[in-house]
Parts: sequence; structure tokens; C-alpha cells
Amino acid sequence: MVRNDDKTSGVAVIDCKKILALIVLCGWVSSAAAEDACLASAQSGLERLYCEIVARGEGRGLPSPADFKRNDPQVQALLLRRPAARLGLSVPASSPAPSPTATAPADRLSDPTVEPAPTPPSPSARRSANDRAQSPVAPDRQSGLSGCQLAGEVIDCPNRRLVLASNQANRELQPGALAAGNTLSLASFQGDRRDAEVVRRYLSGAYDVYILKMLAIGLGANTMSFTAFHHAFHSLEDGGVDFAQRMEQTYRLLKEDKKTLAVKARYHNELPQSLAWCVSINREVVVCDNVGTNWVFTAAP
Repeated sequence: MVRNDDKTSGVAVIDCKKILALIVLCGWVSSAAAEDACLASAQSGLERLYCEIVARGEGRGLPSPADFKRNDPQVQALLLRRPAARLGLSVPASSPAPSPTATAPADRLSDPTVEPAPTPPSPSARRSANDRAQSPVAPDRQSGLSGCQLAGEVIDCPNRRLVLASNQANRELQPGALAAGNTLSLASFQGDRRDAEVVRRYLSGAYDVYILKMLAIGLGANTMSFTAFHHAFHSLEDGGVDFAQRMEQTYRLLKEDKKTLAVKARYHNELPQSLAWCVSINREVVVCDNVGTNWVFTAAP
């Protein structure tokens, strides 16, 4: 189903399924990139279009050529849509990229000296590990879902009921949700990244803020899993990029696109299969994921 409340004739539909790629790769185009070198290395219509856009002076806000290629075709098309429209160029059709869980990075497969990326915790583990440090609560209560039952698009709990969140039209948002004053405002990480527990505590708190902020702009059906969030953190920090600052840039980009683009209520029909996949952020919000797919449930009115 597509929400048409904010959709005008000819307006493209925003697809936020690849938010992780936008977070990692929404840097600025390098002015030193040579145009012919760009075209010589282009391997697809989207990559050639990228080179033409940059050559014609509309590359502001696009990733560098190398970073652009690391995005899947769907994200490449999304990034090129606006500058291509300004030049009157059409964007080639894109097809979904393979699931990121299906393959491993080539350098980690071919070079045994490359240290593997830290293994992200499961949804329940990332919460219970923190809670155990606070209180010896039984594991079935650490997630805040004791006595709850998962039934498709509904989680029934004692004295509360949560339903699967859909993306919302702009008219359904709170006033000012898409304004500049609504920021993500994550604190930059200041600890030792070699300390897995310190990182987990930081990311757990930051992830809760991220989920609530995505709901605030009506994108509850397009959130990253905690695994993806964890991966983005390490990828960015490894590259010398402040994770919190890049997240802020991405949140601003999503708000701008949300102002002008329609959103689908959901982008797939999958549903979580077990409550073990779920963690309670607060009494009104529960997040479930199977590493690759994320679901957010919110308290029913």
C-alpha cells in the first residue's frame, strides 16, 4: 500500500530501505576527481550518470566516486534523482542489490591478516547485557516483554497493546517534526572502541534515540536494525568519521526528502517470527529484528 496523502503528480517515492548506506556514504564530492577517470571507471548507467552530473557542476552533496560505487543501485538512483532532474536527465532503472548478509567484504575474505569486524550483539543481548550490570533481573524480564505475546502485526502485553508501525504522511506528524530544530543530537563517542561493553552501552542508548527520532519523522517502517547501526558505527569511526555527526547529517537529509517525497506505508510484508527477536525501548515502543530486517511496534491508541 502507498500513502498518497503527500504525493503530488510526478513525485517519486522515497525508498529509505538503504539508510545504512546513506549514513556511511553521504560525504561530499571531491573537487579533485578527474572527469575522464570517472567515466573510464564507470561500470553501469548509474555510474556514468554520476560522472555526467559531476562534470556539469551538479555534484554538490554527492559522495566521492569511490564511495558512490559502494552504494547499491537503489541508493545510487536515490542520490542521483535530484541533481539529474535539475539537468533534465533521466535516471536509469535500478534493481535491488543482494542482501548484505549474503556476502562478506572481499578484503576480509582474501586477506587473513585483516581483523574481522566486531560481531554485533543480538537484539535481546544488547539490552540484557546492559541491564545485568544494573540489576539481577530474570532474563525473560530484561527485555521488558514478560507476559507479552507476538501475533503477526500485534504484540499483546498485560495492560498494553502494541501494533506494527507504518510510515506516516506528513500531515500525520507533530508540528515541527521536519523543521531544522528537530535534530538527532547524539553525543559523540568518547570511550575506548576496543572495550566492547563500553561500545555496546553507547550504541544501545544512541539506538533508542535513533528509533524514537525516526518515528517522529514518520519513518518507523524504515529503520536500521541494531546490527546495521553497530556496523555503521565501526565503519565510520574506522574511517575517522564522527558517527554522531554523520548520523545528524543523514537525519537532516531524510527530513528534507520527507518534505517533498511520498512514502510507502511499508516496503515488505515480512513479520517477526519470535518475541525473542524483540527488545522494549520503553513502555510504548518495541523493536524487533532478525539482523537483516527491522520492525518497530508502538503502543496502540
